[in-house]
This record gives sequence, C-alpha cells and structure tokens, in this order.
Amino acid sequence: MGNFATDVTDAAFESNVLGSDKPVLVDFWAEWCGPCRMIAPSVEAVAEEFKGRASFYKMNVDENPVVPDKFGIRGIPTLILFKGGVEQERIVGAVSREAIAKVVGKYAGTAEAAA
Repeated sequence: MGNFATDVTDAAFESNVLGSDKPVLVDFWAEWCGPCRMIAPSVEAVAEEFKGRASFYKMNVDENPVVPDKFGIRGIPTLILFKGGVEQERIVGAVSREAIAKVVGKYAGTAEAAA
C-alpha cells in the first residue's frame, strides 16, 4: 500500500466514495492477484498526480464482499471512477498509468488545467 490511495471498507464506502464532492477512483483488488500488484504503482502515481483534485481508494474484495457484489465486480483489478455518487467509468484488467490518468483527468481536470 502506498501513501496516496487509502483503504476503504464496505462500511465506509458510502460516506467516503459516494458522498465525496470530488471524483473518486476505487481500485478493487486482492492480495493474491498478480495484475492487481502490477498496476498498484500506477494507481499510486496517478493518485499523487491528482492529489487534491480527486480521491483514491483501494478495496480488498476478499475482506469487503458487499460493495464489489453491489457493483458487479467479476474480475480484478477493476477500477471504477465515481463522481457525484454515480459510476462514470470502469476499467477492467491491468492497464497503463497513462490510461488511468486519462480517465481521472476527464473528471478531475488535467494538471495543466489546474496550474
């Protein structure tokens, strides 16, 4: 676990993710998932890049079965971008840092726009 994406649980999901006034990217993952471990540094890098403009959470699907079931998570890693409490975009599988940043940037603005 890095410094920018924090853990979220079934109990805290509604308030932390759906109740956020910022775009929120949630990384649904598990300890045993190789592709999840592969993209973790990319998620962290994007979280650092968009610090203050978007929130980033990681949800362990083995420890928190309710929310992944509610959102129909069938494969991991799955990244879901929420804005205004509504799912906006979903990425399934290992993708590049650039692909993650592109999705977040659509909802949080680009680094150039914030400067």
